[in-house]
Amino acid sequence: MTSQTTIKEASSGGDAGPAPATGLRGHPWLTLFAVAIGVMMVALDSTIVAIANPAIQKDLGASLADVQWITNGYLLALAVALITAGKLGDRFGHRQTFLIGVTGFAAASAIIGFSGSISLVVTFRVLQGLFGALLMPAALGLLRATFPAERLNMAIGIWGMVIGASTAGGPILGGVLVEHASWQSVFFINVPVGAIALVFGLLILLDHRAANAPRSFDFPGIALLSTAMAALVWGIIKAGDSWGFDSVSTWAFIGGALVLFALFAFWETRAREPLIPLGMFRSVPLSAGTVLMVLMAFAFMGGLFFVTFYLQGVRGLSPVDSGLHLLPLTGMMIVSSPLAGFLITKVGPRVPLVGGMVCTATAMFGLLGLTENTSTLAMSLWFALLGFGLAPVMVGATEVIVGNAPLELSGVAGGLQQAAMQVGGALGTAVLGAVMSAKVQSEFAGNWKAAGIPVPPDPRLEQAAEFGTVPEELAKAPGMTPELTAVIGRVIHDTFMSGLVVVFAVAGGVAVVAALVALLTKRGVNAEAGAGVGHI
Repeated sequence: MTSQTTIKEASSGGDAGPAPATGLRGHPWLTLFAVAIGVMMVALDSTIVAIANPAIQKDLGASLADVQWITNGYLLALAVALITAGKLGDRFGHRQTFLIGVTGFAAASAIIGFSGSISLVVTFRVLQGLFGALLMPAALGLLRATFPAERLNMAIGIWGMVIGASTAGGPILGGVLVEHASWQSVFFINVPVGAIALVFGLLILLDHRAANAPRSFDFPGIALLSTAMAALVWGIIKAGDSWGFDSVSTWAFIGGALVLFALFAFWETRAREPLIPLGMFRSVPLSAGTVLMVLMAFAFMGGLFFVTFYLQGVRGLSPVDSGLHLLPLTGMMIVSSPLAGFLITKVGPRVPLVGGMVCTATAMFGLLGLTENTSTLAMSLWFALLGFGLAPVMVGATEVIVGNAPLELSGVAGGLQQAAMQVGGALGTAVLGAVMSAKVQSEFAGNWKAAGIPVPPDPRLEQAAEFGTVPEELAKAPGMTPELTAVIGRVIHDTFMSGLVVVFAVAGGVAVVAALVALLTKRGVNAEAGAGVGHI
């Protein structure tokens, strides 16, 4: 690497200021544009696949747990690798890790599109998440080092808006692609986007790294954290899928995960260069911002997972119509993100974050009233309020976490911010999926009996109730009449709706807790002191 493409920060840990731009390369606003394309691709994938899940489930004959792992495999890989990826960027340069991440993400997406089994889809979703982890913190590291201090908050705000808008636009784009092409197309779309991001990255990005960045990697910490998160999510998913929450196996995995988290925390206080310098969490705003991201993503992504099944299964909407019904949510996020960025710049993040989570909680509780016949207007009002509430959190929590971290840990802070979001999304999907499964298992047999159906329930119909979808082959079964098909469909829908009520109640409760946590946030101080960061 030549000296023209590598700029090092001051070894003291202070901010050396933005690197001088030469032509296109290193220009702050062009840098923001270049990294936004790659970030958009990863953020879009966190929700675009949600609208395709019903089609994937039907085409590949997947169970609820299989479909959850399409989402959770991606989110978990992101969560596990993001902080390590941030350290890679701090050590070897954010430009390199960004470009590798973009290339790998697009390639993994293409392979998923050609996959013909659920196991291959999940496997390459994990690989997709690992490459996504490389580019997300690298993007923040590039912005942190490129922009002058007085414009950094604005740049991070726009970066957060891109994430919010991309996350919001996923269901609509996904609906169009699934209905008019195939579910595979939601992955193929990443190939041209990745190619554009790669070209702009090669032309524009100027490498940055801290001179006192970590020189070694905390492999025991990586192993402990990865295993702990995988064990936790696996235990929760299996509890809802087959084990149950009263199973010894369930609590063995959950208990084992908690022990591993404790061992990870202990090890981090002893490691020479820890994966997560626990001293960062002495900053109350940074800690609160991290917890807030986990809780927000838990409520949003976990709830959105089942909203798509409600729209396509219970309401019988096409993928495009499902995306259009989510337009108030996505549109409000897109519209209110720049407003949230402006407000946060003017008054700081605390008030917008608290207000945003209060709106989110109110919307979740409002969705408790959904029925098979809820009017589009009533549904749209709650979706719009949900989008209005989520936007400030998407924008503001990034500034809180990254802005309160030392400069030499900007890659780690960027990884932590995104890891918190992905952990929250994975846990939300897993926990709420387990809640749905438990509710269906407790009610399906009773609802079947109450309907007076003269034949015993087929286990496959109970599984269908977890999706709210009446199998197409039901009407062709021997001895099945249109009247009996309608009665069984009613049982499936009613059972699913009972579970959906509990799902939204839990998501709303989590949003209330997030609003309380948001009270502890404040504007980033960009503290550069490295003392005490490595160890507690």
